[in-house]
Amino acid sequence: MTQLQFSLDMDLLKESVMNSNIDTVVKLAVVLVLNEYMEKERDDYLHAAAYERSNERRDYRNGYYERELTMSIGKINLKVPRTRNGEFSPSVFEKYSRCDQALVLSMLEMVINGVSTRKVTHIVEQLCGESISKSFVASLTQKLDPIINDWAKRPLNLRYYPFVFVDAMYIKVREHHRVISKAVYIATAITDNKKREILGLHVDHAESFESWSRFLQQLKSRGLQSPKLVISDAHQGLQKAILREFIGTSWQRCNVHFKRNIIEKLPKKGSDEIRMMIKRVFDAVTIEDMRKFKDELMAQFGDDPKYEQALTILDEGFEDTIQYMEHPEDMRCHIRSTNSLERLNQEVRRREKVIRIFPNTQSAFRLVGAVLMHYQETIYSKQKSIKR
Repeated sequence: MTQLQFSLDMDLLKESVMNSNIDTVVKLAVVLVLNEYMEKERDDYLHAAAYERSNERRDYRNGYYERELTMSIGKINLKVPRTRNGEFSPSVFEKYSRCDQALVLSMLEMVINGVSTRKVTHIVEQLCGESISKSFVASLTQKLDPIINDWAKRPLNLRYYPFVFVDAMYIKVREHHRVISKAVYIATAITDNKKREILGLHVDHAESFESWSRFLQQLKSRGLQSPKLVISDAHQGLQKAILREFIGTSWQRCNVHFKRNIIEKLPKKGSDEIRMMIKRVFDAVTIEDMRKFKDELMAQFGDDPKYEQALTILDEGFEDTIQYMEHPEDMRCHIRSTNSLERLNQEVRRREKVIRIFPNTQSAFRLVGAVLMHYQETIYSKQKSIKR
């Protein structure tokens, strides 16, 4: 270890103490210590002290240059010694770069967890005594791009995903000097060993057959095989895309959304009996009983005009909504709706609300991707296999 022997500028320190400027005292002491430390390191590198003649000398001194170093006490200016051949490098910056990296990672973590850039700049100013610009915080977040891109493009052919959930949420993005609405497509799955996994995301224009097809094709290009069941809402473009892209795959209409659509068309008063019978249909233990109870309901209330709209929805969407009953009983409660994906969307929305309007599509992909990747690593990856 390098031994330090130096004297402090006592007059300057005394003045700082008398003026009760403790920050200046600390910074000055740190500067003196680090400058002397680097000076001793150069001596060791040269194998010769200043003005010393030595047969072991490796090189010669070549003055100093100034360099800033940001620490928890703030920004300090150091005199960095150098040599003629330029090969000497003090260890000070190497050691404290880990602190800088930790600061950067903390800032990125704040952004991912929904802290606005305005608040991030304020926090850093409080910690380091230095203000930073919003553009600097924004540039730091770009460090996430290669990490998120690698995660979003990872191969999906390493295991089989029998149950896939897809949904879209809308965000505001600034594009060509206008604020427009864009859809974020998200896919999750239950693996063959009954664990949840986030498969991927895609930012595109409003939901359509073409945009949903592009997303599903992207998943297939990464190796996703046709699942047994795709669970989603009843968007017609999505249904068509699923049928075209996944041959032999069944479609499960979200059970929760479907029942809600039916109930919304019922009169608020005098409909208790039909509501109970609808509940009876979907609480049935077997698919045969479901169909039987549904037929009984249609026969009893089919001629009543006040139930016409609700029963039309029930009749047209019934089979698509009970596809989960064709699968093992211990999985049915997990695959009959998109509730798990909607909970994930809420996590994204909680952080997206802080941004409100994304400056561009890439920034939207970056934040949503970072949130999804973080959720996968901290929640889904640590969960045990799902149980009934």
